[in-house]
Amino acid sequence: MAKDYYAILGVNKGASDDEIKKAFRKLALKYHPDRNPGNKAAEEKFKEVNEAYQVLSDHDKRAQYDQFGTTDFSGQGDFGGFDFGGFHDFGGGFGDIFDTIFGGGNFGGFSDSAKNGPKKGADLQYTLNLTFEEAAFGATKEIEITRGEECRKCNGTGASPGTRPVTCDKCGGTGQIRISRKTGLGNFVTVTTCDKCGGTGTIIKTPCPDCHGTGRVRRRRKITIKVPAGVDTGNTIPLRNEGEPGTRGGEFGDLYVNINVLPHKIFKRDGFDVICEMPLSFPQAALGAEIDVPTIDGLIKYTVPEGTQNGTIFRLRGKGIPKLRGYGRGDEILRIIVEVPTRLDESQKKLLRQYAEACGEDVNEQRKSFFNKMKDAFGI
Repeated sequence: MAKDYYAILGVNKGASDDEIKKAFRKLALKYHPDRNPGNKAAEEKFKEVNEAYQVLSDHDKRAQYDQFGTTDFSGQGDFGGFDFGGFHDFGGGFGDIFDTIFGGGNFGGFSDSAKNGPKKGADLQYTLNLTFEEAAFGATKEIEITRGEECRKCNGTGASPGTRPVTCDKCGGTGQIRISRKTGLGNFVTVTTCDKCGGTGTIIKTPCPDCHGTGRVRRRRKITIKVPAGVDTGNTIPLRNEGEPGTRGGEFGDLYVNINVLPHKIFKRDGFDVICEMPLSFPQAALGAEIDVPTIDGLIKYTVPEGTQNGTIFRLRGKGIPKLRGYGRGDEILRIIVEVPTRLDESQKKLLRQYAEACGEDVNEQRKSFFNKMKDAFGI
């Protein structure tokens, strides 16, 4: 079951950004691990609060959550075979969030350790173009992205082969500098990132020539994606751990595949319904006819009744797009366009005049009604 992030933060669905931020700050202070050492329940609650804030503070993710009840369409779940369970941290760890909300530094006894711990890698985005049929019925696609990966020459250490990083002599390998000051209220400790090693705790004296000391190189990577049936332009498929690598042992970021459906020559889409405009000749519309109608499943036979008017709509049940959650399909909306001939020879014109004379002006009730209304309107 999807989590209610608004209930977790204790705010209404229409809460403003400031209200969400204020609620998060209050709960984060209450359940922060530094204030609840060894309390697993508080730790889980803090993660849950963080998870809720990550979604509701991001306008795009919040809109997606409000629409679908989740922002995660990967795995094996309701979204056409993708998992809706187990939302994960979109940010770079608790330190980044506290820097944003509280302004960094030591706040009420919180240390900078989270900031210097493992950080999740950056997320990536990719736009995947699909044909109308691929979006309707699903497809398996292979894409290629460029991302940072471990340098093979130095095995990710950043040091030239035959050497290795050494412990930073300024921070002693902790990656942090702690400064203690006495005040009238007691000792005040400020924890900052070591400026010599950048918080890594090590110094690379001889950088690797391939990655220049970063431990990573840019590589092309092929990824296979299972696109569920029923997706449409604007849908996003998240792929976990396919983004940029993390730092200090952090996990990879995520890859967000944004769907773009290419236009079709015949069909248009309205939600899960398919719209098709079908031309009919005047004799077919007047006398009725059995015609071949295109659907996304192929051609089908359909009988148009006599007297069909231009713009008449027929609904073909179950001939539309499969629904994302697997509950049936939309319909095909067949809109009739009666074609008026533009080139007639003399014999055809003669036949039409005979038809008009045979009908008489009083026979066409729609036309008579229109002209009566026109006379009333213009006083003719």
